[in-house]
Amino acid sequence: MPLEALIAEDEELLRQSLVDQLRRLWPELKLVAECEDGASALEQLAEKQPDIAFLDIRMPGITGIEVARALSELSPRTQVVFVTAYDQYAIDAFEQGAMDYLLKPVSDERLLATRERLLARLPSTRHDDAVLERLLQRLGPGQNSDRPPLAWITASNGRETQLIMLEDVVYFRADNKYTTVITAAGESLLRTPLRELLEVLDPQHFRQIHRSTIVNMKSVAAVSRDDTGRGVLRLRQRPETLVVSQPFMSLFRGM
Repeated sequence: MPLEALIAEDEELLRQSLVDQLRRLWPELKLVAECEDGASALEQLAEKQPDIAFLDIRMPGITGIEVARALSELSPRTQVVFVTAYDQYAIDAFEQGAMDYLLKPVSDERLLATRERLLARLPSTRHDDAVLERLLQRLGPGQNSDRPPLAWITASNGRETQLIMLEDVVYFRADNKYTTVITAAGESLLRTPLRELLEVLDPQHFRQIHRSTIVNMKSVAAVSRDDTGRGVLRLRQRPETLVVSQPFMSLFRGM
C-alpha cells in the first residue's frame, strides 16, 4: 500500500510547487489532501489519517505548529514535516528539536533527503508533544505575523456603519462572502471574508472553532462535550451556545 500525505500551505503557488515536486521526486507517494489553511488541515487529517503531513508554519488562524500539536488526538501515526520561510534562528530551533523541515523555496536535494529520513522512520510513531512544545517556545509567540493584531473594525447595521472594538466582539460567523459580527448588543455585517479576518486577529484571544466560526476566548464561560462527544462553548454575554467542530476540540486540551 502506498504512503499517503497531506499538504497544508496557504499560498497557492507554493502549494502547487510542492505538489509538483512530490509528484516528480516521490511518484509513489499518494497525495490525499491539499489544504489552504489550518482549519481545513485539521478536518482532512481527522478524515484521511495520512502517513505524512507537510505543514506550513505561517497560516492564518490555526498555524502549522498548532495543527501538529493536535495530531496526538486526530491522527497519531502521522509524521510531520514543517515547511518554513523562517530565518536561521528558527531553523536552529527545528534542528535542535530534531524535527523534519523544508525551507522555502524547497530544493529538490532537500526534499529527497527528507524523503529518505521519512522512509527510514516510517511506520514508527511521530514526534511526541514535548518536542513540539519546546519548538513552539523557541520560535516565540510572535512568529505567526509581522503585523500588529487588529484593535477595531467597522461593520454595517442597516444603513449605519458602526465602529466595534475587538474586545467587544463575542464571535464571528461566516456569511457567504462576508462575516457576521456578534456582540452582546446584537449583530452587524463585516464586508471581509472570515479567512481574511483570521490574518489580522490576535491569535492569543480569537480562536477558530469551526470552519465558519471564530470566537473571542474572553467571552467563553465554559467548554464541554455533549453525549456524542461534540464540543460546546457556553458564552458569557450571549444566550446561545457554539458548536466546536470535532477536529478543533483538540485545540482546547488543558482547558
